[in-house]
Amino acid sequence: MHISFIGAAQEVTGSCFLVETGDLRFLVDCGMFQGSREDRARNFVAWPFDPRTIDFVLLTHAHIDHSGLLPRLCALGFKGRIHTTRATADLLSVMLMDSAFIQESDWIRAQRRQGQGGKRRRGERAAELLYTVAQAQACLEQVDGTPYDTDLQPAPGVRCRFRDAGHILGSASLEIWIDEAGGTRKLVFSGDLGQPGRPIVRDPTPIEQADVLVVESTYGNRLHRPLADTIEELVAVVQDTLRRRNGNIIIPAFALGRTQELLFLLADLRRKGRLPPMQVFVDSPMADRVTEITAHHPEFLDDESRAMLSLRKPLPEGLTLRFTKSVEESMALNRLKAGAIVIAASGMCDAGRIRHHLRHNIGRPECAVVIIGFQAVGTLGRRLVDGDKRVRILGDDLPVRATVHTIGGLSAHADRDALLSWLRGFRTPPARTFVVHGEAATASGFADTIADTFGWRVEAPVAGRRVEV
Repeated sequence: MHISFIGAAQEVTGSCFLVETGDLRFLVDCGMFQGSREDRARNFVAWPFDPRTIDFVLLTHAHIDHSGLLPRLCALGFKGRIHTTRATADLLSVMLMDSAFIQESDWIRAQRRQGQGGKRRRGERAAELLYTVAQAQACLEQVDGTPYDTDLQPAPGVRCRFRDAGHILGSASLEIWIDEAGGTRKLVFSGDLGQPGRPIVRDPTPIEQADVLVVESTYGNRLHRPLADTIEELVAVVQDTLRRRNGNIIIPAFALGRTQELLFLLADLRRKGRLPPMQVFVDSPMADRVTEITAHHPEFLDDESRAMLSLRKPLPEGLTLRFTKSVEESMALNRLKAGAIVIAASGMCDAGRIRHHLRHNIGRPECAVVIIGFQAVGTLGRRLVDGDKRVRILGDDLPVRATVHTIGGLSAHADRDALLSWLRGFRTPPARTFVVHGEAATASGFADTIADTFGWRVEAPVAGRRVEV
């Protein structure tokens, strides 16, 4: 049996792993590379396999860095089934269609610019279309949803089970049993694991045994602030910006996961009288649809969230919430000079409507930018986190005068201690452990932490490595 680490190996995006055993070949995830222009260009590079030879795909969750190349895989000849959880299957209808719309829009703009004789930016490819809306729609026809904790047989000699990873709605860790000549081997892929004790989703499900384990390490080198401290920090930023400085708060948020948790917290804090009156705008049609899907899956929510999410429960006095629909409504938000919290995608600030809101507020010292999710190297969000004093947004070179706050305690990813706690659920050491989905130093460092803590045989493979297990 062989595993090839195609993406998310000593890096955070592009999750894709090829498992080969006998005549069987399948993928775990098929994600898009995100970040710098060079990273994004990797999405157009041929895979080290023919999509027509892949028997099936197992998908851990709907985030684009795990699912975003599925339409391209199908368009290039993959005819098998894409197996995932039921909630993820519902979310893909939003995520992949939105991604395809962005691909088409960016391609049209590039075609127009190059057709008018405009010079390409350094490192920019000739206009090339990753996939179309029609191809994304066709890909969705190959998706099958399966309940958590239910055995699935995607091919003869293979049995798998989706376990709740506690990361976002529908996220899963994978247990995979493969029959070979010498017996049955068990592979476990952690997927992206969530931080225990967070609103909305349930805590990650422990797994007790694996012959081969592939585990994420996004925050394997750090600890999140306790949720209580994180809430105090959020309250302080909102009070200072809206009450004392009379500005706006701009929050880049992933439409799937962070937006719903943030709305939950803002409503709860206002109901308790801890936040001033405020106008909250969710400027993401995709986030609106994702919130609706979340409300339709109460079986996956924790007990506290069942009562509050969907926001069907009356909002507290002094809080207005509006999901903007049209481009005109989005543009109108840029005329608001004070008292607004604007939540918009993308979460790493490199696409979508968030760029326009940053452009209008980043240079105003009375405003604040609140970062609540992971920012990959090369993204605008990472430059803000790193303290750059000037940034380029939509062609304009702008000074950063707004205060920038990183509130890591709202991350959807488990921190180092939560990852170690999940690993302690294994009753016997896996024969091989591979650390993935972390920047190079983080993945290697977390591999060392696992070896020191548990004495396991562990490594952090580089992208492109193929290992026999």
